[in-house]
Amino acid sequence: MTSVKTVFHPPNHEIPQIERSIRRLERDLLRMGALVEQSFRLSHQALFAGDLIAAEQIPRLDKKIDRFYRQIESDCTTIIIRQAPTEKDLRCISAFMQLVRDLERIGDYAQDLAEIAIKLFPYPQHSSLPEIAIMSQHAQAMLATCLVALADLDETSGQRMKQLDDAVDNAYEDIYQTFAHQENVPGVIEPILLLTLAIRCLERMADHATNIAQRVTYIVTGQRC
Repeated sequence: MTSVKTVFHPPNHEIPQIERSIRRLERDLLRMGALVEQSFRLSHQALFAGDLIAAEQIPRLDKKIDRFYRQIESDCTTIIIRQAPTEKDLRCISAFMQLVRDLERIGDYAQDLAEIAIKLFPYPQHSSLPEIAIMSQHAQAMLATCLVALADLDETSGQRMKQLDDAVDNAYEDIYQTFAHQENVPGVIEPILLLTLAIRCLERMADHATNIAQRVTYIVTGQRC
């Protein structure tokens, strides 16, 4: 299990309550992040390997993710009200409250991808599916990178995140243009519509991962990207 590096350096003999509370928030965010990663991996299996068993596991995970979301938001509010946080504490807590929403949204999009996979299952595989799979792998790498940055409180992950985000954005544009300019499509167009929704989900997931990395930078440096 990844250890959590904290922005605080309390004396060894006693850790103040607010710092214990913030450490607990960090641990809960990372546990939530692990569930979101798992949900994303399962949605990838469902969409690109036709694994409907994987798709059926995601709603259960999403309920756990939502419980973490509500709990962490509530805990952040409680700390602000009851523990007189310093300016540094408030910076950290406010970033956590925004960051947890990004994680929750990535989990929601993973569930959307699973639902798309179920609807696509009866159709033959579209020729663009391998390109979309690479797009999904890049978005998953972004999520993994930002969670490592959160665990280590490392503000230096921005360059790798930008490269991956550019790859996702370029793939989205290329695949969208392919769909938009297809002519004489045989049969029903539902698979194209569903895959258009899928690449939009992946593009948004990448954006939320970028947000998380930027919020980590804010926690560490106090500077907004």
